[in-house]
Amino acid sequence: MHVLKQHAQSRAAALSTINVSRRGFMKGASGLALGLYIAPLLGRNGQARAAGDNGEFAPNAFVRVTPEGEVVVIAKHIEMGQGTYTGLATLVAEELDADWSSVRVEGAPADTQRYQNLAFGIQGTGGSTSIANSFEQMRQAGAKARAMLVGAAAERLDVPPGSLSVSQSKVIHEASGRELGFGELAEAAADQPVPDEVTLKSPEQFTLIGKQRLMRQDSPAKTDGSARFTQDVQLDGMLIAVPAHPPRFGSRLTGVDYAAALEVPGVVASVRFPSPTRDGDLVAVLATNTWAAIKGRDALTLEWDDSQAFTMGSEALEADYRERAGQPGDTVTDRGDASAALNEADQVIEADYVVPYLAHAAMEPLNCVVDLQDDHVNILNGEQWQTLDQQQVAKLLDLPPEQVRIQQLFAGGSFGRRANPVSDYVLEAAAIAQAARDQGQAVPIKMVWTREDDTRGGHYRPFNYHRARLALDADGNLTAWHQRLVGQSIMTDTPMESMMVKDGIDPTSVEGVAELAYGVPSLNVELHTPSDIGVPVQWWRSVGHTHTGFSTESLIDEAAVAAGQDPYRYRRERLHERPRWQGVLDLAAEKAGWSTPLEGGAEGGAEGVKRGRGIAVHESFASYVAQVAEVSVDADGQLKVDRVVCAVDCGLAINPDMVRAQMEGGIGFALAAALHSELTLDDGQVQQSNFHDFQVLRLNEMPEIEVHIVPSAEAPTGVGEPGVPPLAPAVTNAIFAATGQRIRRLPIANQLKG
Repeated sequence: MHVLKQHAQSRAAALSTINVSRRGFMKGASGLALGLYIAPLLGRNGQARAAGDNGEFAPNAFVRVTPEGEVVVIAKHIEMGQGTYTGLATLVAEELDADWSSVRVEGAPADTQRYQNLAFGIQGTGGSTSIANSFEQMRQAGAKARAMLVGAAAERLDVPPGSLSVSQSKVIHEASGRELGFGELAEAAADQPVPDEVTLKSPEQFTLIGKQRLMRQDSPAKTDGSARFTQDVQLDGMLIAVPAHPPRFGSRLTGVDYAAALEVPGVVASVRFPSPTRDGDLVAVLATNTWAAIKGRDALTLEWDDSQAFTMGSEALEADYRERAGQPGDTVTDRGDASAALNEADQVIEADYVVPYLAHAAMEPLNCVVDLQDDHVNILNGEQWQTLDQQQVAKLLDLPPEQVRIQQLFAGGSFGRRANPVSDYVLEAAAIAQAARDQGQAVPIKMVWTREDDTRGGHYRPFNYHRARLALDADGNLTAWHQRLVGQSIMTDTPMESMMVKDGIDPTSVEGVAELAYGVPSLNVELHTPSDIGVPVQWWRSVGHTHTGFSTESLIDEAAVAAGQDPYRYRRERLHERPRWQGVLDLAAEKAGWSTPLEGGAEGGAEGVKRGRGIAVHESFASYVAQVAEVSVDADGQLKVDRVVCAVDCGLAINPDMVRAQMEGGIGFALAAALHSELTLDDGQVQQSNFHDFQVLRLNEMPEIEVHIVPSAEAPTGVGEPGVPPLAPAVTNAIFAATGQRIRRLPIANQLKG
């Protein structure tokens, strides 16, 4: 426990905060507003100040207390199902000693200076950083608010502040039995000076952090239907816009016949607009409702010029990647002499691993509301990437960034898609609104993509090809590991390329293998980054780890089998300098009963069903996850994943129930990709369109899942993504244990049949 306490204290100065709201707010709203800033950004502390006489709350305030005693937490990170609102509120409420039933959360507006993600310096949600980067910042917010409330109560009761305690949103003077609620103190507390320093709680004092069964902040609204997603937005005079996208990436629109579209009831207009992120112009249909807009868009007669379009099919693309994998690439890691070790090896494992393009397939397809005015624009969106979206929309509309006002709504999933590096769908919505305004439709525009638009719209998890050679000595020890990757960069041609891509290497392409955890004397990693593939790509839940985790954890399993050793023990011995890796590996193996034979086994049970266990472990986003999968394969090659046991070390678990939920969700998400999901191209056209042919996990396919959290006093790390990488290799390693068949490409699909 001392580690966490020392860590928090060591960073307290860097994360000390200041108040930017005060009495004027109180006059208008009769509530306590505390705006909290990172001290190094401002260089000073101060007194609470108001944003205006009418009580408007200045952005950058993380805590607000109303006269009714309601504690409002302002979340700088989006809630898209991962539990962020609850986690952030827990941090504030813990230090504030607030009654959890009185706490609610509001999404922060776009304001990079006030709401930046401390992990990467812009406002946005990604990289499983929401809780990790907010851990001390939000606790400081709650602790300083608490100190001000106590100060106000001390003055009112005429007692020393040290004689007061706080519990369940009340400041209590135990000696006299008097108590004051937060609401009663709000106005007076706003006049209190913001303390320069506060002492945060030690773990043994926690009443909310780390506790079970804390009601999620987003559950009531999502249950009663009051939660507001982009699709729920209705503004006066608003029209729905559905755009027409080209059938191939790089196609150009050359002709449009609008006649049939304009005859669809509810259709108001069609607008042609210059695409901000695609080649040439596009067209969108505007209607009074979504269905009419879709029918109108589908009724358009469109002509496309495919002369500059990407026309390669999946088979040709894989053949191209396979050829590149046979040639030297750019050096990523070069430790020892892998070539010499391979030449001297007693055994050499050679294997190619292949993973396909994948769509994000969130339950809410892409959409965005744009209300364009003369001197500003209001955007309502399930907003994940405020800073870049704000900057890019400002550039498109020739507005100052502060005049691009983005309101953050709930999002029905994202898995990275709404944090688009080039702001594709947000810019498209803004471009449509601008074109509509220029053509006489000066009304709010809600742009909606259909599921088919979403699936075929690009910006996928990249297709990747891995070629590996592993050297083993006579005792089965790994002496060399050579791995060559071929895959598109998600950073190229984005605003982040100059910051991220160094010497031609996109680190997100090779994360998880460039710093291979296993103790191999010689490690050589190379990368080919094709620049002539016209399929737009971006991060997908757990980014590069999605494919490097599959290849590395499959390869280490192949090495264990070649060495004639137990896959769990083989891993563990090569992780002797990685205690946290070993910790989750041991816990998963223990809870799964690794040392106990699996009923049925590889020899086959009833009706020829073979069963097997597989294990995998991976670190991503500073969290460590091990998984053991149990599978059954029947005589016809039908696969069933029966059980997954997961162990996670994510530092201090702020909300254990949500850690479990994120691991369970990550396992289900990854299992869909392992079993079914794949995007294929034919003559440059994406073949899949909806959930019938880009299949997500069905209820009857969900395995029994156990999640075990390693107790830890380390600072919290990410949980939104780290559950994904180990799943596929755990399953395919289990398939090998059951059948002797090694799966080296995803999805598994029908590879076990026939």
